[in-house]
Amino acid sequence: MEAFGRFLDILDELRVKCPWDKKQTNESLRPNTIEETYELCDALMRDDKKEICKELGDVLLHVAFYAKIGSETGDFDIKDVCDKLCDKLIYRHPHVFGQEKAETAGEVVANWEQLKLKEKDGNKSVLSGVPATLPTLIKAYRIQDKARNVGFDWEEREQVWDKVKEEIGEFQAEVALMDQEKAEAEFGDVMFSLINAARLYKINPDNALERTNQKFIHRFNYLEAHTIKEGKNLKDMTLAEMDALWEEAKKQ
Repeated sequence: MEAFGRFLDILDELRVKCPWDKKQTNESLRPNTIEETYELCDALMRDDKKEICKELGDVLLHVAFYAKIGSETGDFDIKDVCDKLCDKLIYRHPHVFGQEKAETAGEVVANWEQLKLKEKDGNKSVLSGVPATLPTLIKAYRIQDKARNVGFDWEEREQVWDKVKEEIGEFQAEVALMDQEKAEAEFGDVMFSLINAARLYKINPDNALERTNQKFIHRFNYLEAHTIKEGKNLKDMTLAEMDALWEEAKKQ
């Protein structure tokens, strides 16, 4: 608590004395907040404990900064933020702070969604709690997960593979007809069905895709570095030559 108080005091002083901090608004801070959140996510993906600690501090600064701006307009302050969070946590955990029973994490999540719908200022519908600005892949996962929490899901997870095959077939049919707009729509359905499969098998599709991104970057960098080392240009190499170096990279 002492450290948190010191942090808030420093922020107060910066808001008064620093030319950059003085002119910040909610809108000017928003792009930086997005960047800091992604930097935290990157540190979490790499499990870099030192960087996680650093990036958490950066995200905390933004939370406190928005609260500071809110206090200046008289709308809310950091105490209000904390109080509302505490009230919400207590309300949504009746199995801890009340008499409800929840033996599994699944039961907790199901109760959580129902309680959100009952709150005075809560979600008006099951899917209204999904932010419109979420990255599309994460948004698809959250939409599906929220629908599952109210019972809209496959009876057996293996059933999803028939849907995946169906969507791939429909996509291939539209590609063959060279209808760009319909092919794009069907490709979206393919992705949505694959994300659904990932969810059912407890795979985070965003994490999975990022691992593949990093794997590709590593292998391509290997390919490029060895090409330069041999005094060649990638554009002048044959696909077979590049494939040979790619296979070397896979063995690293």
